[in-house]
Amino acid sequence: MIAEIIAVGSEMLTPYRQDTNSLALTAELNKLGVTVAFKTILGDTFQHLVDAVKIALTRADIVLFSGGLGPTEDDLTREAVASALGLSMTRNETVVEALRQRFAKRGLVIQEINFKQADVIDGAKLLPNANGTAPGQWLATEYEGKPRYIALLPGPPKELLPMFVEQVRPRLQQVIPRLHIAYRWLRMAVVPESEVDARTSPIYLSYPDVSTTILSTGGEIQLHFQCAKPTLEEAQERVDEVLSRCEHEMMDYVFSADGESLEQVVLLMLGMRNLTLSTAESCTGGLIAERLTAISGSSRSFLGGAVVYSDELKTLFADVPKEMIQQHGAVSDPVARAMAEGIRARIGSDLAIGVTGIAGPGGATLNKPVGRVYIALADADGTQVRELNLSGDRDAFAGLPRNTRW
Repeated sequence: MIAEIIAVGSEMLTPYRQDTNSLALTAELNKLGVTVAFKTILGDTFQHLVDAVKIALTRADIVLFSGGLGPTEDDLTREAVASALGLSMTRNETVVEALRQRFAKRGLVIQEINFKQADVIDGAKLLPNANGTAPGQWLATEYEGKPRYIALLPGPPKELLPMFVEQVRPRLQQVIPRLHIAYRWLRMAVVPESEVDARTSPIYLSYPDVSTTILSTGGEIQLHFQCAKPTLEEAQERVDEVLSRCEHEMMDYVFSADGESLEQVVLLMLGMRNLTLSTAESCTGGLIAERLTAISGSSRSFLGGAVVYSDELKTLFADVPKEMIQQHGAVSDPVARAMAEGIRARIGSDLAIGVTGIAGPGGATLNKPVGRVYIALADADGTQVRELNLSGDRDAFAGLPRNTRW
């Protein structure tokens, strides 16, 4: 079975609010072996809601709604679902009385509009709301001759999740085939998405029962594998097998097969080797140090660093010769090398990173375009420098979660 989640509320179509309920519902559905195939966010427009309900019912076995169950004129989920199914609604007098008592206890005068929360779609089961005023509804029905299971849930997370867990989940468990979902993912760096797909698609396409997704995000490429089987052991065996084969194919670029971030892996490797690290950052503005220090216990391996944004501070804090900057420019192989070696000597770390580049939008030249970055790694045996040509912004250069392509 597959599910669709429909989040209702015009506020979620603004820059100021996000739909987080669908994440919690997806996690709960996955536990039941149900794949969420569609997520829809809609404003409070009646006809748009009706159309969305009809579309969802043509393609999903389970449709969950969050929001739009309140007492105001723009709370239209009940009405839209009833209209899409061609059903009427009946006012539940038990809910009406409960609303009266709730308002009376608080010394408030109830308005007639509040009673719309007691309107129940014909054939639906009322889902009492122990944490709010708006009850939910459960409807087992048919649409175009196919069985469909619909749940209307309130929008506030403290009301939605308990209602789903306590009242909707047991109902779903009675009607859906029992499946278990296994999930794993690979994380790779410094390799184009197209190359990853070209090399791994012959592998993962040979596993039609495993859902595979490739993502490019935050300076890395991710391969996500998911499989549903009657037992968790069967599902886990399949995802482990396809992941292992893809990991072997992309071995030189893989930094994690168990979900760890790049900074976690770096700190783990440093700790295992009893090595320390420092940084001298120009174009990244301290963001590399920020990623490292966000990990608990990072002080055991990361000693610190300097943001040497100006030419003067490259000389002052990282001992980069002024003449070198004048001759080669601040964004160059020799300066990145000198930054890494200089900060390593200053701080006394085993390893050091120096990074300099042009983050834009200004500062570019014909020979040094926006996105040109030099990264140096220095240790006791010498210094390696790599030139990268990246797209994105300053955050992308530091590998923070942005839509970045190598």
